[in-house]
Amino acid sequence: MSDTDPTTSQSLLNLNKEELEAYFANAGHKPYRAKQTLEWIYKNRIDSIDEMLNLPAAMREDLAKEFHINDLQHVETSGSKDTTQKFLFRLNDGRYVETVFIPASKGLNGKQSDRKTICVSSQVGCAFGCKFCASGLAGFTRNLTAAEIVGQMMAVEKATGDSINNIVFMGMGEPLANIKNLIKALEIITGHWGLNIGARHITVSTSGLAPQIRTLAEFPVPIRLAISLHGATDDVRDLIMPVNKKWQIKELFDSLHYWRTHKKQKISLEYILIEGVNDSLDQASILAKRAKGINAKVNLIPYNTVEGLDWVRPSEEVCYAFRDIIADAGINTTLRLEKGHDINAACGQLRLKKETSEGIIEAPVKARS
Repeated sequence: MSDTDPTTSQSLLNLNKEELEAYFANAGHKPYRAKQTLEWIYKNRIDSIDEMLNLPAAMREDLAKEFHINDLQHVETSGSKDTTQKFLFRLNDGRYVETVFIPASKGLNGKQSDRKTICVSSQVGCAFGCKFCASGLAGFTRNLTAAEIVGQMMAVEKATGDSINNIVFMGMGEPLANIKNLIKALEIITGHWGLNIGARHITVSTSGLAPQIRTLAEFPVPIRLAISLHGATDDVRDLIMPVNKKWQIKELFDSLHYWRTHKKQKISLEYILIEGVNDSLDQASILAKRAKGINAKVNLIPYNTVEGLDWVRPSEEVCYAFRDIIADAGINTTLRLEKGHDINAACGQLRLKKETSEGIIEAPVKARS
């Protein structure tokens, strides 16, 4: 016996505990069968329903008629000099999605850190067209299912042999544009019956979908929030973030104040520094005031070169001067000379090359300024 064709059945990774219990109840089985199944999937990490040996053979056969487990096929890994790795996965419909694994090198006091971070994708492509990002160059294809989101973490753990303990939704796509599947994936990731990752070790990044920020604020687990800001004023942010024309900075920050009434964790403001676009010291001063207003921390990231885009990375001198203005205002500020620069780790580049070579999408055109 083998699992059903994944193109005609549903992945078990797409079901939360309540849904799996309902399946077994409707089939006339005891609720504990759901617990056994979840243990096989998330604790024992089996690849096939046929391996669930404490389920009767007939039950396994019935389960395999409707479900399978894996929705991702690992097709390529790009390794980095700094041990960052980017994984390319093929989905059941022939599309591709990327996931980046970032093991920390050192922690406090120069000691080895045990942080193992995974940067997860939430969509195939992206509809929001942030001007620094490769994910949107070929447009939006579809949302990822909860199974495809959760499956990225499980597939990376299998490939690396490492246990992931930190998750950032900063890969391909806009997580909050896929909020239904995102919330289900978060239930599975944080559930004690699922991957059992502490919510405080999970960060969701958004380009600024204000209504969905409010919705996620009401999700009853203490996940963290990061905002892809990249401009401290509307005129500058409009050049980089098309989403700002729909939800401008005032509405965005109103939603962040709402978030703070529901969550204790500090919000992170992500700010990619682009030469001659958003790296002026005036922008730094305004950014400092905005961060202080919501007690946020600021992460500064020099632009990561993307083939097909015209932006330029500022000099380190400019980056440090920008950082110092914000830090001198009393804001917790980091300047991240990012890992993975040598493996095209910017979102979407590996997928873009693969799908272009296979004729799935046309070659990207250069972004207009």
